[in-house]
Amino acid sequence: MDLSIVDLSPVPDDGTATDAYANTVETARRAERLGYSRFWVAEHHGMADTIAGTTPEVLLGHLAAETDSIRLGSGAVLLNHYSPFKVAEEFGALDALAPGRIDAGLGRANGSPAADHALGTDRHVQNPDEDHAEKIEAVVAHLYDEYPDEHAYSDLTIPRSGEDRPVPWVLGSSPSSAAIAGELGLRYCFAAFIRPQLATRALEAYREHFQPSRLAGSSDEPRGVVAVNAVCAGTDQEAARQRSVAEATYARMRRGVVGTRPSVDEAIDELGGAPEPTPATLDADEWPRSISGSPETLADLLAQLAGRVGVDEVMIQHTVADHDDALRSHELLADAVGLDPR
Repeated sequence: MDLSIVDLSPVPDDGTATDAYANTVETARRAERLGYSRFWVAEHHGMADTIAGTTPEVLLGHLAAETDSIRLGSGAVLLNHYSPFKVAEEFGALDALAPGRIDAGLGRANGSPAADHALGTDRHVQNPDEDHAEKIEAVVAHLYDEYPDEHAYSDLTIPRSGEDRPVPWVLGSSPSSAAIAGELGLRYCFAAFIRPQLATRALEAYREHFQPSRLAGSSDEPRGVVAVNAVCAGTDQEAARQRSVAEATYARMRRGVVGTRPSVDEAIDELGGAPEPTPATLDADEWPRSISGSPETLADLLAQLAGRVGVDEVMIQHTVADHDDALRSHELLADAVGLDPR
């Protein structure tokens, strides 16, 4: 099984975005040495006091200079906010900075009404699926110079390295995004840490709708990845304590408190006690929003979930209060899964 990471650049307590980005850089460097396949950064708006991951295209440019071999990408660029040509220019520039190792992760999401208005985004697109699919196709056409000679955009060029073009991925948390990825013949990553209950249905929809595509950068066969919120520690009990931060964060979100992250002690207090360790074996219909465990336990859990949806790569997203604990989690998991250190 391959492992990858998506990083949200959380702002440390009493820290700034500068500290958050420094931690992200350190995490990317560590991931590269540990043998992780790819390192993606996210796009969130209006929560910069706690989540500094607002502009993946900017952060990826810096990560390109700080790493040598790991694939870098967006998890995701929110395409509903931008023009496809501008997004293609950004990924073309990133390809020129990190030749042959850029993933163009394309998604969509609405934030708060204020953030969407500030971004100039129409929240009421008549057919969002059609609009999203058309935008993805347009990004790919710009990246791969696929517009026919008679098209108004045929003479537009973007920067590039001359090596492999950025690889397009569709990212989502619903069967509809999975169907779009399949119909376009593109790679698909499902965010199970957002809607775990839809993971199996979404990956099934992806395969059902998959068809080899005329699109450049497409895949000859379905290629799926599942993103999971998971934390690893020395024991199942300690890992469960650290998972309390994710559990309390989700509980806050259900109460309408978005973008905050408690400490371990605060989380345990809010939850009324530390969570029980994730069972070593999950029921067939059980997919927790977050999981935890010792290296052996968590490696087995990830294998169970990956096997359930038929993928051979899992992307790790976690909500951990302490940066050193987060780094240690990635290290323990890499060793447990048997990644090949670089």
